[in-house]
Amino acid sequence: MNPLITSILISSLSTGTIITMSSYHWLFAWFGLEMNTLAIIPLISKHHHPRATEAATKYFLIQAAAAATILFASTLNAWTSGQWSILHPTTLPVALMMLIALTMKLGLAPMHSWYPEVLQGITLPTALLMSTWQKFAPLTLLLMMSNDLPQSTLLTLGLLSAYIGGWAGLNQTQTRKIMAFSSIAHMGWLLTALILSQNLTTLTLLIYLLMTTAAFLTLIPTATKTITDLGTTWTFSPTLLTTMMITMLSLGGLPPLTGFMPKWLIIKELTALQLIPLATALIMASLPSLFFYVRMAYFTTLTIPPTTTTTEQKWRHTPQMPLSLPLTTTVIMTTLSLPITPLLFHSL
Repeated sequence: MNPLITSILISSLSTGTIITMSSYHWLFAWFGLEMNTLAIIPLISKHHHPRATEAATKYFLIQAAAAATILFASTLNAWTSGQWSILHPTTLPVALMMLIALTMKLGLAPMHSWYPEVLQGITLPTALLMSTWQKFAPLTLLLMMSNDLPQSTLLTLGLLSAYIGGWAGLNQTQTRKIMAFSSIAHMGWLLTALILSQNLTTLTLLIYLLMTTAAFLTLIPTATKTITDLGTTWTFSPTLLTTMMITMLSLGGLPPLTGFMPKWLIIKELTALQLIPLATALIMASLPSLFFYVRMAYFTTLTIPPTTTTTEQKWRHTPQMPLSLPLTTTVIMTTLSLPITPLLFHSL
């Protein structure tokens, strides 16, 4: 793709998200979401492959349906209350319609089936963009509407997403689908944090973005598409594979890594509110996710001899190693931030 066109698309993508995040008017928020959608579709389909075209079509249809629902709900809200402000209290039907549309945009259960298929049909850098930057605008709207959303529905969607993201990822061998179900599971925890505290929601989102970025920064340079590809990259960069193993364990939420921080805080808040059954259910939901993260960590370094591999070598180009400073900084934040939990939690 022409660098000028790519820069225009990236600028439009960023501008659309920023417009949505900084707006208090539903029409401006809808305009930013539409601008964001139209900018990322050429990035999804830039590789002329049937899978990329299919992914772009699915993404466009889902996002267009969600945006139409948001526009209809905001118009209905303006009709009944005379207000277009996002922060203005809304009626229960309007809040439910907004919640359904935003969860559809985020790919949360039970409206999640499009998300793994779209991620499977795009490249790893675009999948990184889809898993991180594309979450900002819908989550900002959810955060601004958190006082009007029905809490029981939010907790149900969060618990369902945590379970489906964990269980559906167990039988996956494609790394992009595993990261997609990982995103669904983490968004379930984030919806639960949305009920508890806005500071905790922001911290959970930041930790998720750091861990997902670190995971993709280790998958992209080695062109790792499947789990079996993990073992064949040991001869290229043992340090990178060790980093990948630690990042996967952090994504699973194992202490003393950073990924344990948001789960620890969410369980603590739920316990303080006497929501013991919900806390227990979320802990049980994290076990399947932990299993497939440990399985990926097992395939990276724990089964690989120092000089050769036990699997059939797959032909590939020599990968280009990433810049060491961004990767090192991201991995340090992903693995070593647990001791500064009080500072992060009280400063947000």
